[in-house]
Amino acid sequence: MKEIRGPAIFLAQFLRDEPPYDRLDTIADWVASLGYKGIQVPSNDARCIDLDLAAESQDYCDELAGRCAERGLAITELSTHLQGQLVAVHPAYDELFDAFAPAELHGKPAERQAWAVEQMEKAAIASRRLGLKACASFSGALMWHLVYPWPQRPAGLVEAGFAELAKRWRPILDVYEDNGIDVAFEIHPGEDLHDGASFETFLEAVDFHPRANILYDPSHFVLQQLDYLGFIDRYHERIKAFHVKDAEFRPDARTGVYGGYRDWAERAGRFRSLGDGQVDFRQIFSKLTHYGFDGWAVLEWECCFKHPEQGAAEGAPFIADHIIRPTPYAFDDFAGGSEDEGKIARALGIEN
Repeated sequence: MKEIRGPAIFLAQFLRDEPPYDRLDTIADWVASLGYKGIQVPSNDARCIDLDLAAESQDYCDELAGRCAERGLAITELSTHLQGQLVAVHPAYDELFDAFAPAELHGKPAERQAWAVEQMEKAAIASRRLGLKACASFSGALMWHLVYPWPQRPAGLVEAGFAELAKRWRPILDVYEDNGIDVAFEIHPGEDLHDGASFETFLEAVDFHPRANILYDPSHFVLQQLDYLGFIDRYHERIKAFHVKDAEFRPDARTGVYGGYRDWAERAGRFRSLGDGQVDFRQIFSKLTHYGFDGWAVLEWECCFKHPEQGAAEGAPFIADHIIRPTPYAFDDFAGGSEDEGKIARALGIEN
């Protein structure tokens, strides 16, 4: 067994235009002071990284990693969630998703998609230069507006949708293969890869590409009422990244899974700070350790009640307390004996 690394923290939800949250160096000082050992870096945010330069310059990547190391931090993964989202966007969402791209691309979906693909490819090269193993991302969605089969979907629609999604992602996955980096798709509502079944369909469409993998975040499974522990048993070989995020699902006579268009605090399914929700992290860390996951346990803070600074401060010790140091010993070693072929044969009642 291998040991999960951590605690780490995803910076995206904490960046803002005031110190110490406005620059990589100062926000790194802050998270290090809280006890974090790693940071997941949003590759779209120039306050953290110049992705274009990172894809071009080994010296820049070495300097960036060195600045983090001076603070006792490692870069765990680059996040390309926003760029990955733009690889596949249904026209109904074009205007809303324009916010994920530079202003000069707004209203230009074809150019925006080409930019997103280029960004994904640059992130693969930058990840290699930084010595990383995986890149966190979203798949985007062509079919999310069709997730509920009403009106009835015409025969072949889902197959055609996944074929198009695979057509867009296969060349990107090949670039990641060339650079030795896994794409860890966060399985997430709003994405065409939103549960195990949709991931399997995509995986088949890309011919089981070795770089098509999973970012495991149990909070999204709580909100979908999916077996998040069984998910690890089924897909552990493809889990390459891990967001430690809590959630709760409390349906009543007013709202359930779909949430009734309510704000987060009024929904039945809500994201919570670590320890405030319903996720069984003891079992999650046990299962991931059992299956040999040696990636980072990364806090993603999203809570409708608690202040982010409190959530971050509580998150580091919470994760550290759940990381299991694998034992090289069996608990009953004291009662065992040395290997003896004769003893083994006699125990089995066979001739030696």
